[in-house]
Amino acid sequence: MHVVTLGTQAGPPVERERAGISTALIVDGAVYLVDCGRGSTTQYIHAGLRFSALRSIFITHLHADHIADYYNFIMLAGSGPNFTGDMLSPIDVYGPGPAGALPGKFGGGDVGTVAPDNPTPGMRDLTEMCSQAYAYSSNIFMRDSGSSDPRDLVRVNDIGIPGHIPASYVDTSPTMEPFVVMRDDNVIVSASLVPHGPVFPSFAYRFDTKYGSVTFSGDTTYSENLITLARSTDVLLHEAVNVREATNVPAKILSHILESHVEVQKVGAVAERAEAKQLILTHIGDRVTSPLPVQQWESWAAVGYSGTARVASDLEHFIVNRG
Repeated sequence: MHVVTLGTQAGPPVERERAGISTALIVDGAVYLVDCGRGSTTQYIHAGLRFSALRSIFITHLHADHIADYYNFIMLAGSGPNFTGDMLSPIDVYGPGPAGALPGKFGGGDVGTVAPDNPTPGMRDLTEMCSQAYAYSSNIFMRDSGSSDPRDLVRVNDIGIPGHIPASYVDTSPTMEPFVVMRDDNVIVSASLVPHGPVFPSFAYRFDTKYGSVTFSGDTTYSENLITLARSTDVLLHEAVNVREATNVPAKILSHILESHVEVQKVGAVAERAEAKQLILTHIGDRVTSPLPVQQWESWAAVGYSGTARVASDLEHFIVNRG
């Protein structure tokens, strides 16, 4: 079993050093993809992975930097074979359901609402609306080139939050135990809600296999739910930001950022509390220095952590061994 960090950049601004956030977990040749950020379709084949091996996609939350390439996997990789004869087979997709309502504007005041008839679509609605938006292209390709009907390539699941958990767009991440969202012959996938500003639902995922376990934090600030989910995991892939000494961001905005993310200087303590065997940083956002000072980040991440802390690069492979 191994992990490939296809893209490691936080978003949504487009940066040239790294592709958008997306990570592949490969178990006995089957690929499970977590998030589909900018460029991930191309990064997938750069990593030497085959679309025909993709089993499932898991979306942590519906911010654009996590789904920018999502429909490309269906619409492009599934339209027909590439030069190597590879194309997408039908896959399962798991992601957040509808939020149900929108929060007020940060800082107060009025703000417009895009698509007021359905302003908070979940994974299933999002996919259906993508199919509608690209209908002309799909209909022409199906008639002119014999391409697959994209609707036949994907089985979309809005993840249902267990009814006893009092979660909502007002209380986005109440204390909870993880719950299973999918299992097959390779993996058992569990999820937990994590706090990511006003975003709801926002999930972290854990994959348990016969070779070990891998936990994906998704986007989150400090979270006891994540620590519970990641307990004794072999690999914890965690997001991180650096905002210390950021002179180009107002203090109010910096405070707001830290309601959604974990500082790299504090992420080691999260991994230590979870008793994670290895910490890999991805979804990297540095508001102070570019290009990223990798050694400095790894030094920060090691503070308070007794395991190995790494900053992932795009297209890096990590072998997962049970600790």
